Amino acid sequence: MKGVILAGGTGTRLRPLTNLMNKHLLPVGKYPMIYYAIKKLADAGIQDILLVIGKQSAGMYVDYLGSGNDFGVRITYKIQDQAGGIAEALSLASDFIEANEKFVVLLGDNLFTDSLLPFVQEFQSQPEGAKVILKMVDDARRYGVPVIEGAIIKSILEKPENPPSNYCVTGIYMYDNEVFELVAQIDPSSRGELEITDVNNLYAAKGVLTYNVMNGWWTDAGTMESLHEAGAKLKEGE
Repeated sequence: MKGVILAGGTGTRLRPLTNLMNKHLLPVGKYPMIYYAIKKLADAGIQDILLVIGKQSAGMYVDYLGSGNDFGVRITYKIQDQAGGIAEALSLASDFIEANEKFVVLLGDNLFTDSLLPFVQEFQSQPEGAKVILKMVDDARRYGVPVIEGAIIKSILEKPENPPSNYCVTGIYMYDNEVFELVAQIDPSSRGELEITDVNNLYAAKGVLTYNVMNGWWTDAGTMESLHEAGAKLKEGE
């Protein structure tokens, strides 16, 4: 399997830090944020990685990561010219993923302690469809929340006022090659972006969206508070 890391976000909630550099290069513990996503994929046995970045700090990514050789992986870079949503960024991977090939997608600001290996192994044996990784949270109203029926997800509700569960959908996704056809079917949201929840709901409607639950620590390091929390937590684990 291959891996795709989406790191093109502008990090508006982390300004003024992100006026200087892309948020995925900000320090978290002893390393830049992007280091952890690459290490998680490498530790799961994924060696071919596409890194989707914005124009800001593109040279810094290359200076730090190079070809990926120092990390035991092979990195391909692609520029997302403007913010168009997670699904739009994902579509840039269409010529990186072979026909009938499955792959893992990480949002570069998702930091966590669980190993991806058991999730990846389970998805490799899944005949078709997609998988999302869930995490139990205190306030699910802030996230996409799954409607679970047995081993599959029936739908995902975006920031519901009355969540059907205490689980949220993290920024860790696994797809078969059909995902690019599904991205082409969705329309931009009211924000003018192609939303990944809409893509996941197309898989859910077909009955082929599975899930695993993450047991360890997880955060979306998109705010000053979560960035500081991540730095302290990951420094502890070194």
